[in-house]
Amino acid sequence: MKFSTLNILNDLFARHPALECCKKSIEQATRSLIDGFKNGGKLLVCGNGGSAADAQHIVGELMKAFALPRKPDAEIITKLEKMYPDSAKYLTENLQGALPAISLTGETALITACANDMAPDLGFAQQAYGYGRKNDILLAVSTSGNSRNVIYAAQVAHVVGMKVISLTGRDGGRLRDLSDVLIVAPGDETFKIQEYHRPIYHTICLAIENEFFGERE
Repeated sequence: MKFSTLNILNDLFARHPALECCKKSIEQATRSLIDGFKNGGKLLVCGNGGSAADAQHIVGELMKAFALPRKPDAEIITKLEKMYPDSAKYLTENLQGALPAISLTGETALITACANDMAPDLGFAQQAYGYGRKNDILLAVSTSGNSRNVIYAAQVAHVVGMKVISLTGRDGGRLRDLSDVLIVAPGDETFKIQEYHRPIYHTICLAIENEFFGERE
């Protein structure tokens, strides 16, 4: 990782000293995601309730600019100018570099179809099966670590060759044994764990963005 990326991570622990207990796992998660994106992989994110909102939030930070400008690839700009000269200027001035990420929580029709036709707790697992490929990563968000639909998604993710990063609380729950990287935020109450989840994933998103789009080493 760049020196500036490490500084972004260290700033998290300066602002939130209670998260020092997660330092190693947060760094491991960041490195794994950087490697996954560099190798052509994508990120799938799932969770329930507030964690479902967090899943969509994370995707929003990765799929467009978060804190840094992200110009489209030069190759894409050249192709736009050649193929669509009338709209190339507008597109190149507004499109932003993206890190491919999908929230598994937003497919209402698919999730409800799975619940009705298959089983109500397999909506995430079905998407992990359909989307998941080698070099992809599943980010499983569950404050207890015991959400059944998230656990099934983690199991399927491993079967199709994905890595699993889990963002949890308490003792990590059943996700502890299903995770390549386990981040256990301190606390036992759901809302307090979620209060730590946001700065954790914000920092990871900032670090990844800096690695791919930042100019400082």
